[in-house]
Amino acid sequence: MLAVKEYNRMRALAYARRWAFARNPLFNDYSPYGGDCTNFVSQCLLAGALEMNETPTFGWYYKSDADRAPAWTGVEPFFDFLVGNEGEGPFGREVEEGSVLPGDIVQLGRSEEDFYHTLLVMETGEGGVTVAAHTNDAFLRPLSSYEYALARFIHIDGVRFPVPDETAVFYALLEGRSLPPVPSVSGQ
Repeated sequence: MLAVKEYNRMRALAYARRWAFARNPLFNDYSPYGGDCTNFVSQCLLAGALEMNETPTFGWYYKSDADRAPAWTGVEPFFDFLVGNEGEGPFGREVEEGSVLPGDIVQLGRSEEDFYHTLLVMETGEGGVTVAAHTNDAFLRPLSSYEYALARFIHIDGVRFPVPDETAVFYALLEGRSLPPVPSVSGQ
């Protein structure tokens, strides 16, 4: 069974602030291989969600360079995962620019079939949207300073996480096989 928790936007922003101009050694740097933008935004999203989806091929996870989902580093698979995810991990929907919040996502494209860059929304308001990104590292950069034909905006609605089957947990306790799991603290 899955439950839904709030996406912690402040943690995503704090992560972006810490790593916008550096590389977390827990993750490979894909800058030399076509770009690190979606990898960086995936890390920010993980900081705010603290849940991955380990579904082979169609999930969103990173264990190592050799064991990661295409959605972790690929612009299109990342979008497809977020707007189509009905399983564990973060989920969202495409919205208009005026509906994004800090911690949401922007993707830039040359055409409907060619989106090429993923950025994290840092601030919104009268001055427009500012973003953080990797590849060409940026922090609080105005979105308006980028050259692009199209932009799509993804609002993160929440995060699904597994909830233990209480009946199975009860019988494991009753039969002396195991203690109930300690609930994880999602923290706000």
